[in-house]
Amino acid sequence: MTEQRERAVWQVLETREIYENPWIGVTEHDVLDPNGNPGLYGVVRVRGLAVGILPVDAEGMTWLVGQQRFPRDYYSWELPEGGGTFDDPEGSAERELIEETGLKARNWQELLRMDLSNAITDEQAIGFLAWDLEQGAAAPEDCERLEVRRVPVREAVEMAMSGEIVDAFSQTMLLKADLLARRGALPADLARHFI
Repeated sequence: MTEQRERAVWQVLETREIYENPWIGVTEHDVLDPNGNPGLYGVVRVRGLAVGILPVDAEGMTWLVGQQRFPRDYYSWELPEGGGTFDDPEGSAERELIEETGLKARNWQELLRMDLSNAITDEQAIGFLAWDLEQGAAAPEDCERLEVRRVPVREAVEMAMSGEIVDAFSQTMLLKADLLARRGALPADLARHFI
């Protein structure tokens, strides 16, 4: 039998809005931590939902998107990802997949839900597996300069394992899909590409 313990919570004493733009807001809180100690806590509030897509075609290939990432100033290979809405995550993912790769998928499956950097931000993410693909023209946003690579899904999983793909959302989607395939929890026509 486990001992029941009351969970300690953060107490907010005062809140200040520090900064806002169309994508994020920064809020600063005077707090008492769960042990009763006074402190200061800053939270980045993200206005939208992060959506990510692991597209897999009939040949076992997926698409990686390369771009320069501003916050840490490095070039990153990732699965197609972007901002979405909480009221239509799958529709947001469909739009993002077309925008970055030109792909349309006839089949979709939610792969995971995750919090991103939950110690400093409230950002949430939903990842999808997409298959039965049709290629069209990509339509990146004006601020995006993207490079797109089509690679075997197994190679993308290895890139996540080796650290060549460092984006946490992409790593998590690839590794979860790989694990689900090994457990027999993906459609057989998709699972065979992972194992």
